[in-house]
Amino acid sequence: MSRRADALADRLEQGASALITLAAGLSEEEWQVRIPGDGRTVGVIVHHVGNMYPIEIELAQALASGKPIAGVSWDDVHAINAKHAKEFAKVTKAEAIEFVRRNSEAASAAIRKLSDAELDRANSVSLNSDAPLTCQFFIEDHAMRHSYHHTAKIRGALSAAKLAVA
Repeated sequence: MSRRADALADRLEQGASALITLAAGLSEEEWQVRIPGDGRTVGVIVHHVGNMYPIEIELAQALASGKPIAGVSWDDVHAINAKHAKEFAKVTKAEAIEFVRRNSEAASAAIRKLSDAELDRANSVSLNSDAPLTCQFFIEDHAMRHSYHHTAKIRGALSAAKLAVA
């Protein structure tokens, strides 16, 4: 196993664990708080992170194999997110936490299978203006960063909601 792949997988797991820990401690009222500028509830966002892991890993694996990520736009991502938000508007905390746990474990296992050569392989990425990005960068910028990004957004939304109530 590549040390770099193992470290990437560890960081993904740490982010997922932090999100799960935060989610597990939320009240039902906090679970329903809407994220400013986004509109989705905390619960939908937690489930969303789990939903995106397989897609993000599939794209990273394409880069690892030398294929470009072509034809995937931010409009596509927004459409996936909007559809997901409608389908999982009533997701329970237990369902979302288990989903994040299961899909983060699968994502980290897939990352650990990558060699250093695969992590270093670069090709164009349509989501990033067709810039030639390495597989490692793509993992760091998408699958690994995703839980950290949303954990921070959730914390900010919960902090703002408490200030609004006070």
